[in-house]
Amino acid sequence: MHLNPMVELLRKARAGGYAVPSFCVWGSASIAVVRRTANRLKAPVIIMTSSFELKFFSPAEIARMAKAEEFESPAALLLDHGDSPELVHACIDAGYTSVMLDYSLRPFNENAGALREVARSAHPLGITVEGELGHVGKANSSAAEGDASSTLTDPDAAARIVAETGIDALAVSIGNAHGQYFRLPRFDFERLEMISKALPGFPLVLHGGSGTPELDLKKAISLGISKVNVATELVQAFKKSLLSQWNTEPVPWMPVSIAEATEAMVPVVEKWIRLTGAAGKG
Repeated sequence: MHLNPMVELLRKARAGGYAVPSFCVWGSASIAVVRRTANRLKAPVIIMTSSFELKFFSPAEIARMAKAEEFESPAALLLDHGDSPELVHACIDAGYTSVMLDYSLRPFNENAGALREVARSAHPLGITVEGELGHVGKANSSAAEGDASSTLTDPDAAARIVAETGIDALAVSIGNAHGQYFRLPRFDFERLEMISKALPGFPLVLHGGSGTPELDLKKAISLGISKVNVATELVQAFKKSLLSQWNTEPVPWMPVSIAEATEAMVPVVEKWIRLTGAAGKG
């Protein structure tokens, strides 16, 4: 199956006033859930793995799983929060159509320099590059990505890093966080509007989408957010199903339990396709 460079999906979303949902996957079953739901709703989607999921599957294995699926609408395969140039290049070699190198905790010049080198390698191959400026931290201690705290994105620095690196999408920190929110996030919409004005028409990315109130999400999209990452809500649906089965069945049969837990993620995928406005845009 042909997979698209992520920038093709994001530019169309930015111009159309919607966002593309990006779903964390951890194997063929979770990829299939996204594929089936996206096909039914005729929606563009992104499937993503970070360095954490790639401890269990190699980039080549994930790429083979993704390419085996018949996506009827445009779909991209993304390395999310790549933590080293070596991993980024392994994903490029494996056939990922999009990569992110997350040096957001490092000084500006180091972050920009590394992203510039990734873009030089990726762009001749038609591969999208995402960066992050400011740092999206953790909403709770169990979140895989992020650090203990966040730093907000500076609008002038955002324009500078895009100009200096040639990246295709920028993850911003505006009060969002990875993991499960225990209180509603407070987005700095004034800051987001300033970033959007500094980068007119440029795709911006919201990490930590799970738990975001619908009105806040729609406002963020209206101000330039073109991609929304979703992971925690998928894991919560999977966990809730497993716990329910294990609490009611004395000896649950694992293939059945895992299949039911995987199916429990379908409503989450559908919810985010509809919330982002991606339904019918494929």
